[in-house]
Amino acid sequence: MKPAMSADPAAILASRAVLRPRQGIAAALMDLLLRIAPAGFAFLRRWWPIPRIGTLAAATRHDDVIEVFARDDAFGVPYAAKLDLLMGGEPFVLGMADGPAYRDAIAALRQVIRLEDLPRLAARTERRAGAIVAGAGGRLEVVDGLVRPIAFGVIADYLGIPPPAGGDLAVWATRLFEYQFVAGDAPLVAEVAVIAPTLRAHVDRVIAARRADGGGGADVLGRCLAAQAAGDARFADAAIRTMLLGMMVGGPPQPPMVVPQALEQLLRRPAALAAAQAAARAGDDETLRAHVLEAMRFDPLGPALPRIARHDTVLAAGTERARAIPAGTKVFACFQSAMLDPRRVAEPARFVAGRPARDYVHFGHGAHECFGRHINHATLHLMLKPLLAQPRLRRARGPAGRLRKRGAFAEALTVEFG
Repeated sequence: MKPAMSADPAAILASRAVLRPRQGIAAALMDLLLRIAPAGFAFLRRWWPIPRIGTLAAATRHDDVIEVFARDDAFGVPYAAKLDLLMGGEPFVLGMADGPAYRDAIAALRQVIRLEDLPRLAARTERRAGAIVAGAGGRLEVVDGLVRPIAFGVIADYLGIPPPAGGDLAVWATRLFEYQFVAGDAPLVAEVAVIAPTLRAHVDRVIAARRADGGGGADVLGRCLAAQAAGDARFADAAIRTMLLGMMVGGPPQPPMVVPQALEQLLRRPAALAAAQAAARAGDDETLRAHVLEAMRFDPLGPALPRIARHDTVLAAGTERARAIPAGTKVFACFQSAMLDPRRVAEPARFVAGRPARDYVHFGHGAHECFGRHINHATLHLMLKPLLAQPRLRRARGPAGRLRKRGAFAEALTVEFG
């Protein structure tokens, strides 16, 4: 079923199609660019490592990508304007510059989203994955049939956000994620203008209902309300709503993009697939995690993240490739290219599980490194663990057995087993 592309609010909110159809020359060109990105990055890293044309620039070498991410004073995040639409004008850490207010907001998030929760989230993830695989009957579509329901189910439960009446949380959050990070065309903006205030209102009602019931609970919302009751001014209702909404929009849409892509990369490499399956069967989660992280290096969440030059500066100063970056320039930190750079990543074309952590830039770097990275590290590999443990895991026959994508989003990949 295609998502509603009109501005009819009821049709937009009732849509059950997670991914929008992509049509036209622009969509075809973007798909082509994504497919040829590794080869294009290899050319740029060697011959034009910091291309700049007008108000656009890119960092393609590992050191330069890390520099862009690390220098928040010079290269700021460009997300504030879109976040204002999503959050109703309330500030969220993703759009804030590093400084006292940002660090205080991060501290508030850490107060309610804790590392001690990771084992519980991991166990929930593995249980849900196991139940899905057990009921699959030897054939399973990985994107919508496995990863997406786990990602949204586990994280929504953890945050304390129940499904909205008459809507689909996965559809709504994925639309908002796409707007925030991928696109901004008029039809999408029309959908976001309906979905964002409706989702905010839903979360407001959830907060009010939980407080009326006493405000307890071991989930994130319960902790927020406990902090509010204790007089912590950082946990006003609007701030709680923004925290929950920001984590819901920024978190669960990621696994359905990267986990099927990681499985596709394993299926292309029989030796790596066999090693990952052996780890899954042995319950060796560390080895399994290492294989999934390495598979993600070849097809990560996206090719790059944007930053905006806050003032005139120089990137890679003191080197032969040094490039002047005028204020206002949009600079793309090409983290996919960084993870393929032979200057810092040994034998980048080889699949080597267990590489040092510095080789990976899956979730950014520096002040704005993805806040949910710890949850991802704890759960992504476990979404695949019960499936990888199955005997005779293989692609389904025909086109269904090859990963299909819509732009940056994984759309479908079907496997068989047993």
